[in-house]
Amino acid sequence: MIQGDPNPQPAIKRPEPDGFVSRIFLNAEGLRSGWRFSLYVIAVLLMVWLSQSILRAIFGHPIAVETPGRLIVAETALLCSTVLPAFVAARLERRPWAVYGLPLRSAERNRFVLGLLVGFAALSFLMLLIHLFHGFYLGSVVIHGTALARYAILWAIAFLLVAIAEEFLFRGYSLYTLTTGIGFWPAGILLCALFGGIHLLNGGEDWLGAITAAVNALVFVFSLWRTGNLWFAVGLHASWDWGESFFYGVPDSGQKAVGTLFNPHFQGSKWITGGTVGPEGSVLVFVVIALLFLAIHLLYPKRQWQAE
Repeated sequence: MIQGDPNPQPAIKRPEPDGFVSRIFLNAEGLRSGWRFSLYVIAVLLMVWLSQSILRAIFGHPIAVETPGRLIVAETALLCSTVLPAFVAARLERRPWAVYGLPLRSAERNRFVLGLLVGFAALSFLMLLIHLFHGFYLGSVVIHGTALARYAILWAIAFLLVAIAEEFLFRGYSLYTLTTGIGFWPAGILLCALFGGIHLLNGGEDWLGAITAAVNALVFVFSLWRTGNLWFAVGLHASWDWGESFFYGVPDSGQKAVGTLFNPHFQGSKWITGGTVGPEGSVLVFVVIALLFLAIHLLYPKRQWQAE
């Protein structure tokens, strides 16, 4: 269970299965973790394929510049695709929803807000480092008034959905389920590698950006280990993406956005600027990632994640 979760429900224990074939699929808790994870992935992929087919029929193929409306619709579909199979699995496995990292408690508000602050501060420090190496210039404000407020709010909604969907997909049901089979950190590292590899599918992404995404994902795993759930990571993830795409107007994993606050420009080596990837492709991001590990360690000095 997650520490502090009310009314914990222990998983059902069954006798060890007899027979070679039964032991491949079953253990004392029922279906083995690898099979449960595989079924979840299959269900998610089927729902993503169905939702993407519907979205392509409505909006056409993805474009190089992202809009908040398109992203909100797409991420809502992805969130449903990740949460609904996990909800069904939770009922079948008789586990409380909170063990998957997103307890629906008002007490988690502080973790979420702190994550928002840390994420935006960390990105701002990265932009400052790139600027000090003469690679980034902020430019001028390009939107004002109601347009500024509209885009700020729409992008905030969009990236909150992105953060919840991605954190739950890679560090919610998946991480918990694999942990019951191979342990927390082996499962976390495996899913971080998968998270980084998937980023190579983004237009404008490269291998350094993918490695950065994987290492960045370790920050989220570490925050889960120390805070006990995903709300700090959701806040950090959302504000980092919002800061890149809307506030600073820079590429986010190779994707450019419309309705940005500033009109920046880069110059110099892509090792400093990140090139088409954006700041996440800069070697300077590893300094910021190290500081994020330190910040989480200082803010949450003790492990709070617990297995059921």
